Amino acid sequence: MPAKKNSPARRTNTRNDDLLAALRKFIRSKGENFLEDPNISSIGIGHKQVDGKSTGEIAVQFTVHEKVSEPEALEALGTSAIPETVTVDGIEVPTDVLQRTFEPAFRLVTEAAAPERKSRLDPIVPGISVAHPSTTAGTIGCVVYDRDDGTPYVLSNWHVLNTAAGNLGDDVVQPGPRDDNRVDRNRLGKLIRSHLGTAGDCAVADIENRRFSAAIMGLDVVPDRLGEPELGDKVIKSGRTTQVTHGMVRRVDVVAKIDYHGVGTRSIGGFEIGPDPDHPAVDGEISSGGDSGSAWIFELPDGKTSTVLAGLHFAGETGADTDEHALACLPQSVFEKLGITLTPPAAEEAAAVAGYDPNFLASPIPVPEVDAEIRPDVATTLDGADVLHYTHFSLAMRRSRRFAIWVAWNIDGGSIKKLSRKKIDFVKDARLDADAQVGNELYRDNRLDRGHLARRADLLWGSLPEAKKANEDSFFYTNITPQMDDFNQSMRDGVWGRLEDAVFADVTVDDLKVSAFGGPVFIDDDQEFRQVRIPREFWKVIAFRENGELKARGFLLSQNLDQLEVLDLDEFRVFQLPLTEIEQRARFHFPQALRDADLQLAPEEVAAPLNSVADIQW
Repeated sequence: MPAKKNSPARRTNTRNDDLLAALRKFIRSKGENFLEDPNISSIGIGHKQVDGKSTGEIAVQFTVHEKVSEPEALEALGTSAIPETVTVDGIEVPTDVLQRTFEPAFRLVTEAAAPERKSRLDPIVPGISVAHPSTTAGTIGCVVYDRDDGTPYVLSNWHVLNTAAGNLGDDVVQPGPRDDNRVDRNRLGKLIRSHLGTAGDCAVADIENRRFSAAIMGLDVVPDRLGEPELGDKVIKSGRTTQVTHGMVRRVDVVAKIDYHGVGTRSIGGFEIGPDPDHPAVDGEISSGGDSGSAWIFELPDGKTSTVLAGLHFAGETGADTDEHALACLPQSVFEKLGITLTPPAAEEAAAVAGYDPNFLASPIPVPEVDAEIRPDVATTLDGADVLHYTHFSLAMRRSRRFAIWVAWNIDGGSIKKLSRKKIDFVKDARLDADAQVGNELYRDNRLDRGHLARRADLLWGSLPEAKKANEDSFFYTNITPQMDDFNQSMRDGVWGRLEDAVFADVTVDDLKVSAFGGPVFIDDDQEFRQVRIPREFWKVIAFRENGELKARGFLLSQNLDQLEVLDLDEFRVFQLPLTEIEQRARFHFPQALRDADLQLAPEEVAAPLNSVADIQW
């Protein structure tokens, strides 16, 4: 039965709340002064213990490396006796002294563990092995997101992802080197931010080469809120080494003094967790080496796991201690220091961003206009539109050839993201009739590549939702044409695949913004292969502003398809051309602003193929 208003029980609870508030303020303001004593390893608030059992009385708890009372022993340790009480806001509060030494929880012991937690996983999940290449192994605590742009990160400890040997920008591997030393194969991403201090032992790394799921292994929950632990709260964690274990919060507002290899002693704030007697660990260990970075989650009164993050595990007892316990950072402090959130960006953000923007460069540049005789052959969508819009690009299709006439796209070089293309399928656009676009029937079992017209890497900019949507949109077959593998593959370092990169490298582009146009050249005698006429020339135009002046540069790629049946093709060549010649070949018209921005080329310059990007006239 709940206590009645003004009952003794309620008055006692009120006094305890007031005392706890005063004690928290006392420890936050004066706690580190006590840690200057070389024998004191931590200070916090807990229930006073007698003969190893809790009395339920609130006390200021000190932990020491060695528990002694004789003056000679105190002097030998260079320490002072801890007073029996401390005065806080005029109240005498008892103290309690426990013998404990803390160390970062990355030192490993031999133990049995589920191999899956120590293996390279795709998708990755919280609760598995991760580390900086210079250390052994820790645990991914949870998936978090950048508070500003929504980029997903993995959260763990400073001593797991950074270490004394690391720097921001370093690679992070999954699993950690202790579990698999093939670090080149296991790269997960790079170290983005880290902190080691009173606010916590914490760090985040981005996810560049894997998919991810935010559900914690073994708990099957996705944390979505931050909580503040109180004495007696029950918590649960999933770690690389001891897997799923249960605990109880037994000290709060703890400031622990820990020696970190390579950087020295640091004071870390947080709370202490002891074993939950209702759910004992199999071997008595609620945490062990390699569990660093695990997320402690609050348990509900009915025993179910909540979605509220209680803390970030960072340390445990040393091998000499018989008292099982763990330390965790407070989530609010960690999230503030790292600039992160548990809330993924809203999917609606990406949905509103679509299509080529003609005003992207301040000077309006409309899309090309096809010649009158070609206009009847422009494919229309099921609802009558003759231009299809995607995230950051738009295009028009020629029905008889089943490829795009032109594609127009924008590139924001200042917010480019790196995203994997793995697990994204090429698909036809359902807005068009299936017979108005070429699918995989053309590309199967030959050397023809499915070549992007709007280059995939150009489109991955803006907020993370935008970039992800653009990544997927780039794989519609409407943005694809058959191109030979010896020029389409970017790894071959060809001129054609490096045009966009070259303008950023060689020109001071205003605002790092570029608009681009590209497509195939359709010729009546293009050779047919698998009932599809294959373009043997492709064009591209790059527009940008330099010192406020709009500039445009045109290029043509020619490939010889004379032996298409055996696909033994001659080398392709890239030329720099006036935009007027591209218009004649492709049978459309650029806007006048683009033609006026074109470079005037001499006939001999047009006739000479480009051997490298250094030959381009910007």
